[in-house]
Amino acid sequence: MTARAADRARYDRATAQLDAPVAIVDLDAFDANADDLVRRAGGKPIRVASKSVRCRALLERVLAREGFAGIMSFTLAESLWLARSGFDDVLLAYPSADRAGYAELAADPKLAAAVTVMVDDPAQLDLIDAAREGGGEVVRVCLELDTSLRLLGGRVRVGARRSRCTPRPGRRSGRAVARRPGFEVVGIMAYEGHVAGVGDAVAGRPLRSRAVRLMQAAARRELAERRAAVVRAVREVVPDLEFVNGGGTGSVQHTAAEDAVTEIAAGSGLYVPRLFDNYTSFTGRPAALFALPVVRRPGVGVVTVLGGGYPASGAPGADRLPVPYLPEGLRYDPQEGAGEVQTPLLGPVADDLLIGDKVWFRHAKAGELCERFDALHLVEGDAVTATVPTYRGEGRTFL
Repeated sequence: MTARAADRARYDRATAQLDAPVAIVDLDAFDANADDLVRRAGGKPIRVASKSVRCRALLERVLAREGFAGIMSFTLAESLWLARSGFDDVLLAYPSADRAGYAELAADPKLAAAVTVMVDDPAQLDLIDAAREGGGEVVRVCLELDTSLRLLGGRVRVGARRSRCTPRPGRRSGRAVARRPGFEVVGIMAYEGHVAGVGDAVAGRPLRSRAVRLMQAAARRELAERRAAVVRAVREVVPDLEFVNGGGTGSVQHTAAEDAVTEIAAGSGLYVPRLFDNYTSFTGRPAALFALPVVRRPGVGVVTVLGGGYPASGAPGADRLPVPYLPEGLRYDPQEGAGEVQTPLLGPVADDLLIGDKVWFRHAKAGELCERFDALHLVEGDAVTATVPTYRGEGRTFL
């Protein structure tokens, strides 16, 4: 029996009394992935990206482990909710236009002490000030650095279109916030998505993979110098900067090697969705899966499962679809793909499946799986040892 076949047998036994659709997290794999992230971080703390987990119980579990500290959140409403729930170090990774949320933040000492917001433009500070409604608490601010790689004199850009902040604007932004009443600069963030979030070993595409590796090597060198320059510039006006955050699951060890970086961000590496199979720098264990039930057997080599149309965000493509994982050997019908209500799957192994059997899938991304399920069943060995709500299961859909 292969390792994957053994996993399928365990998951089927663990969930035998549960009707599909159902989602699980294999805690042995989750904990092993957490240990690997800590190893790669080389002693620097890892701030957990909540968008890649979206389950309070699992955020608590990983933050209880040595090597993890703080949360990187994705909306202001989520940040405030987590702070009220007892998480005392929440960095909002994206600028917000949530005026009601800013009013709450500025009026509550506990929230203001726990939550740090992201800015890269003075207009964002104006919005916060206009939303205060009399709240006088100092708002903690993190400046975001543009990490994109510019080639051919800036005519070619590689990387996400996020911040406008570069070394010189970084110094100006730090000075502007430091001098502005009601705000305090406490950190810098730089997420190199073109390194951390792009696989460099895509199956069947050796030339593309080599091009990605060359691009990433150049990007790492260039960004290390630029990030250090920004940190020096900001520290000239904010000498007591608390943190410099960088990286992501795919670049943990590279970003941790930079002296200017004090902490690493990571989250997807805990669940290891399918988009993280294509890296040469690490290998994780799939920890988060979902199962759909076989409801039809239309013919030889075909079964149909209920549901399945759970595409991930990003540029549309086949790599954004969940992948049929267990049993091995199933594939989508190219005429139908993953359906809203039903999904046909092809392959000789389909003939071994019966009505009611489970087909296990891996989502393309990590936390987006939790937007489809109210609960995660936590598996240890071949048993479900706990069932915990996702954000959705707690009635929270922040985006």
